[in-house]
Amino acid sequence: MLEWGLMLTTRLRASSGRRWTYADYCRLPADGQRHELLAGRHVVAPAPDIEHQAVVLQVGRRLAEQVQDPGAGVVLLAPVDLHLRPCTVLQPDVMVVMGRLADFAGRAKITSAPSLVVEVLSPSTNRRDRGAKSRLYAKAGVREYWLVDPDTRTGDAFELVDGSYVLRVRSAAVLTSVVFAGVRVDLR
Repeated sequence: MLEWGLMLTTRLRASSGRRWTYADYCRLPADGQRHELLAGRHVVAPAPDIEHQAVVLQVGRRLAEQVQDPGAGVVLLAPVDLHLRPCTVLQPDVMVVMGRLADFAGRAKITSAPSLVVEVLSPSTNRRDRGAKSRLYAKAGVREYWLVDPDTRTGDAFELVDGSYVLRVRSAAVLTSVVFAGVRVDLR
């Protein structure tokens, strides 16, 4: 009965054109899909493939070694909800937030802009990662945004300047952070 009610609620929200809220989002089932709210619009992507996840782990591990271990920030891997606005909940592949791990104990979501977000591209999310999500991250104040291509093991690095992302590096095998001095991630 709960599933039927959820399906009906989902259909009603979609057909009525109403914006989804965080409360609607929280009622979604744990179904192995990646659910996000992009400015009130519910989007679903299938679970990423193994190569995608291997790259996410590699980037996350290399960032953690250089950022989290010295205590400069916390590296989080999806799925972790990034609740930026009442109708915007994203799940970046990798994010780095300022603070210590103990600062986030017991929390179910992140509610402030991370310093760095990394999205590993996939066929089902490429357009959204380069478009709508990029704009939402910029609007929220995410200072640095990396897009990583798992096929070529290269990435593009963007820096937030006056509210918009400016491309710093295109198709590089090594990405260097402007937020975290000396942090370099080799994608090979």
